[in-house]
Amino acid sequence: MPINYSKWDALELSDDSDVEVHPNVDKRSFIRAKQNQIHQQRFERKNKIDTYKYERIVNDGLLKRINALLAALQSYSPQTDKRPDDLAFQALMESTGEDDSPPPPPEGVHTHVKEAPPTYSKMMAALIDQVKTKVDEDKPDNRFEAYVAEIKVHQAKVEDLQKQLAVELETLEKEEGKKITSESIHTGFDSSFVTKADPKPKATESKKAPTKEKVQAVEVLNPHALANADGSKLGEQSSGADADVDEDEEEDDDDVEATELGKKFAQINMGDYRTCLQYISSNPSVLAERETDGLLVLAFNSAIAGKDDFARQCVHQALLLQYCRALGKDGVGLFFKRITTKGHQAQKVFFDDVNSTFDRVRTRAREIQKQREAEDGAEGGVEQIQLHAVDPGTTINITIPPAASEDPEVIKSRELFNAFPPGLQRALESGSLDEVNKVLGKMSVEQAEEIVGQLSEGGMLQVEEQIIDATTEEGQAALKEFEEEERQRALAENYGDPE
Repeated sequence: MPINYSKWDALELSDDSDVEVHPNVDKRSFIRAKQNQIHQQRFERKNKIDTYKYERIVNDGLLKRINALLAALQSYSPQTDKRPDDLAFQALMESTGEDDSPPPPPEGVHTHVKEAPPTYSKMMAALIDQVKTKVDEDKPDNRFEAYVAEIKVHQAKVEDLQKQLAVELETLEKEEGKKITSESIHTGFDSSFVTKADPKPKATESKKAPTKEKVQAVEVLNPHALANADGSKLGEQSSGADADVDEDEEEDDDDVEATELGKKFAQINMGDYRTCLQYISSNPSVLAERETDGLLVLAFNSAIAGKDDFARQCVHQALLLQYCRALGKDGVGLFFKRITTKGHQAQKVFFDDVNSTFDRVRTRAREIQKQREAEDGAEGGVEQIQLHAVDPGTTINITIPPAASEDPEVIKSRELFNAFPPGLQRALESGSLDEVNKVLGKMSVEQAEEIVGQLSEGGMLQVEEQIIDATTEEGQAALKEFEEEERQRALAENYGDPE
């Protein structure tokens, strides 16, 4: 099969070392001259391309104004009384556009021209002068038609120039595209994405690193937990007992909560290690330390809610993740291999850790429950002032002092009534003792006692005996005493004196 070398034709090497030169010509000088020639040709070609593009832009603007001038001039009637010169000038004014200045030339284009490019108004004025001069020389019979015809000649010249520039520009661009140069090289993809592992949250100070000291020559899941199990280091806590369930912890439990990933893992039953392994394999991010903390918080909240079974399950799953993470790179496989091996001592160590951690969580949850119950009980026992009749057979009548009275005592009572809160005034006007007691129950003891004193002073409460506050110990004792006397009186009336 023949080899096709045509793909190398687009390469242009300015320092080709394989070139053969005349023996009398220095090879290095020839290569440098060739290189300069190629670079000079590239520069000139690029400069011509920029120049032609710029000239086409300027010519497009000029051609647009010539077309507008021609259209404005043809809109006039040849039989008008105005001179053709005046009509041409008027059409020129109407065809003037808003943007009168052409765009500035690119760098390296028209460098020989020191002055700024003329405006389109100057170009059109020069065109009208040329047309007028030509018409004056020809002296036609119809001067108006001569103006139109001469403007069309200039229009055709500009259009022909545009076509020539387009052909030249196409030729140069085609020549430019034949060779692969350094300028034609561009960056295709200049972005990258690197997946970084999530930064691990800082561990609490209460968590301790696994000790390197060999306590017992037994293969276990966690040597640190074994030290607690055999009693060699009773002062230390187990790995699960380091959970964030103490009051003096540095991190607030409100800032840590179980994620959806952790909650799904917590739903797996204890002992279903096959499902646990599959879940961890499918979701490796569940091994993060924040997931362990979230599960322990979930266990704590469940214990407070009285869901001890689910709390134990959450503790089990949390410590499972912690052990897998603590056993190193291959911790997941190592943990499940040991925990599923029948009779392996690692099982006892792990479940002892689970039980001790759960006991601490449950104990702390019970303490919080008791504190909440005590607080609720304290809030419920608020002392109140209530009005009751001393004798069950009597009633308390509420009297409102009239507003239109000339009696000084009544006026004074009315002033006291007007000083009462609106709610108490409405309760007194209703005449119901229960409504008055509702209002008094919402007041503090001191304020209610003051109100009761003012009611008695103003004569708004008419009772046969004294008013007893049944919520106090003295009032309750007096009420019981009167009830007992009433009962004895009823017995005496029915059965006579026992003596």
